[in-house]
Amino acid sequence: MTPDLRAEIQDLYDAYAEALDDFELERWPELFTEKCRYEAVSRENFERGLPLAAILCESRGMLEDRVAALRRTSMYAPRSVRHLTSHVRASAEGDGFRVRANYAVLQTRVDALTEILSAGRYLDRVVRDAGRLRFQEKRVIFDSVLVPNSLVYPL
Repeated sequence: MTPDLRAEIQDLYDAYAEALDDFELERWPELFTEKCRYEAVSRENFERGLPLAAILCESRGMLEDRVAALRRTSMYAPRSVRHLTSHVRASAEGDGFRVRANYAVLQTRVDALTEILSAGRYLDRVVRDAGRLRFQEKRVIFDSVLVPNSLVYPL
């Protein structure tokens, strides 16, 4: 893996975090290929091979629908979120890359201290699409079996 390619993969992860943290949700689906998979599943279900996911989207259109729903119907207390991504590791696989990274998402509500919303790992497939790297598959494996009621928001 060349340093330039490693930097390009890191840029994709940084753009992902920025789109969500800055609440520029319309940028989020653009980071995925047209035919893609976004899945958020508990570590327990993942390790047992159980298919139940807290969030499952199987195309960029489904991601765009989630954004539209968040913009139009979400009723929740104002908050800010921060995605922290570390230990990004990538290896070539076919026409793309398998990438693994740790993540933590912090949330701060106006009337409360900052708290951990979710922590776990990303298991992703990244490919070059239309001249740039995009997620073809993003599996968010969250460590806790408890799911926060605000998990309508992407991790």
